[in-house]
Amino acid sequence: MTRVVVPVRYPLSRHSRATLEEAVRVARERDAELTVLHVDLYQSNRGVTRTELKRAVEREFGPLTRARYVVRKGFLVEETILEEVAAEDADIVVIGSKQASRWRRMLRRFLDDPDIDVFLREKLDATVITVRANH
Repeated sequence: MTRVVVPVRYPLSRHSRATLEEAVRVARERDAELTVLHVDLYQSNRGVTRTELKRAVEREFGPLTRARYVVRKGFLVEETILEEVAAEDADIVVIGSKQASRWRRMLRRFLDDPDIDVFLREKLDATVITVRANH
């Protein structure tokens, strides 16, 4: 079965809603499992729960079939997302354009030409879909 991972902010931002909308569309189109991921940073520790995340998503999109809601603790958002993508053995990662920019900056530390699509495809065998919020 196809697995889609979508990292989001909580509370949901405009960008997170746009990214989620695309992830939900992709998951439905491919009859895939969807993992909605929020990274709760150790340094800000907001204590976000899976239940809060699920309620926020369902307020926007209604109940989602085959959806998991995951809250991970981490020091770096991008690294925690990559760990979750690997752990889920995700086929598709849907990220917002802001997140893609942060990943590029992070990868620039390790690579000369940080192409997040190529990096994830080679390292994790995942397709990356980048979403821009239109407003």
